Amino acid sequence: MIIAMFAMTLLTIIVGLIALKARFASVKNGSLPIKYFRLMQGENTPEIVIKTTRCFNNLFEVPILFYVICLLYLVTNSETISAQIIAWLFVGFRVLQAYIHLSYNNVRHRMLSFFAAIICILLLWIILLVKII
Repeated sequence: MIIAMFAMTLLTIIVGLIALKARFASVKNGSLPIKYFRLMQGENTPEIVIKTTRCFNNLFEVPILFYVICLLYLVTNSETISAQIIAWLFVGFRVLQAYIHLSYNNVRHRMLSFFAAIICILLLWIILLVKII
């Protein structure tokens, strides 16, 4: 589980760097003034800045449930092969969702990968509860 957690952390860092690069590029090419970033407000924000920022922010929402359940598996010494597989599926679906978001951004495809990741989280919680109870 810890390696899957590291993979999610790495994904978050990579997407954060992509967002940072988009911000620097937008300031450098003049499509955004630097003062935009004081409050993250302004007009005519480039799509790439909005998209990369939202993708980065998404990695601090549902994945927190992933980190919590993985820690519970570790603390209770309850790791199983099935839980590890599901944890890696979660990571895979989140990588897919980030890829879709940052590339062709098809909302339907993004939503399907999001929903699949949510199912993984639910399964991880159910498996742990059944094992502990």
